[in-house]
Amino acid sequence: MGYINPLLSLPAAQALLSLPAEDRARIEAVMRELRDQANQEAEKAWKKRKGPMAAYWRAVATYARHVAHALSVKASP
Repeated sequence: MGYINPLLSLPAAQALLSLPAEDRARIEAVMRELRDQANQEAEKAWKKRKGPMAAYWRAVATYARHVAHALSVKASP
């Protein structure tokens, strides 16, 4: 992503990183799907001129991307 993911400094993110690789991969896939769906909702809201809902869905997409990226990082031994 080109920057230090702020989620990685949170204890809950560290707990996610301690999960087995298979579990992290499954959760990462769901988060990436959530990101895509949230982006679609943001576009629909924007086209309907519903700015606050578009912003909400963009935020959901951003958080989902941050979580997915955190899960893709190799867990430290």
